[in-house]
Amino acid sequence: MEQLPSESDAIAKVSSIFIYPIKSCRGISVSQASVTPTGFRWDRQWLVVNYKGRAYTQRVEPKLSLVQVELPDEAFIEGWEPSKSSYLVLKAPGMDALKVSLIAPREVSNGVSVWEWSGSALDEGADASKWFSDYLGKPSRLVRFNTASETRPVEPEYAPGHKIMFSDMYPYMLLSQGSMDALNNVLKEPIPVNRFRPNILVEGCEPFSEDLWTEIRIDKLTFLGVKLCSRCKCPLEQTLLAASHLVDKWVF
Repeated sequence: MEQLPSESDAIAKVSSIFIYPIKSCRGISVSQASVTPTGFRWDRQWLVVNYKGRAYTQRVEPKLSLVQVELPDEAFIEGWEPSKSSYLVLKAPGMDALKVSLIAPREVSNGVSVWEWSGSALDEGADASKWFSDYLGKPSRLVRFNTASETRPVEPEYAPGHKIMFSDMYPYMLLSQGSMDALNNVLKEPIPVNRFRPNILVEGCEPFSEDLWTEIRIDKLTFLGVKLCSRCKCPLEQTLLAASHLVDKWVF
C-alpha cells in the first residue's frame, strides 16, 4: 500500500479495532488500543490448554467461541496498569461468571505448546482450571504468556526479528469491509466480520486491495503487510456455501 500522506488523501480508514484476550474465545471491539511489538495490548495473552499443556483452539473445541471475555474499560488506556481489583471476566452458557486477576500469577506451567512453539507459561490457578474443565468437559487450564522468560518468533523468512504471544502467525491481522461485503455477496447466508478475527477493520478501499498492501500507515505508525492469511475452517464452517476462492486473504 502506498503511504497515507494525510487523512484527506487516505486510501482507507480504520473503522474498528478488535482484541482477543484469550486465544479462540470471543473478541472485544474497542475504540482504542495500545500498540506493542507483539500486537495490541491484551491480544492473545491467554491460552486454554489440555492436561498435556497443548493448546485448545476452536478447530477442536468450537465451544470456546461462546466464551465472552470482558476487560475493564480503562485497560485500553495508554499506560494503564492493573490493580488487585482489576479482573478479566469470563462468561459462557450454563456457567457462572469467572473473575481472573489481571495481576500476573506466580505459578509457572512448563511444557505449554501451541503449534510449533513450546515453553513455559503463567498458570491462572485452580478456579480457572475448574471453570474451563467443567465447561469443556475435559481437564483444562488457563495460562498466560510468560513475557519475563519466553519469546515466540514469527516466521523469519517473512518478518525477521518480530515476535508474538499466542497469535497464530503475526502480531496484527487486517481486513477490509469491502472484502467482507464481496464475500457475503456470494454466500447464501452472510457471515459477520468476527468469523475472520481481524485486529483492524478498514473501510473505503476496493475489495481485496489490502492483499497487495506492503506498507500501511495509521496515524504516526507504520505497519508492514508481510504475508496473506491461510484461513482454517472456522470462518466458513457454519455456512452452506464455501467460497474457497476467497480464502487465503487478509493478513497484515
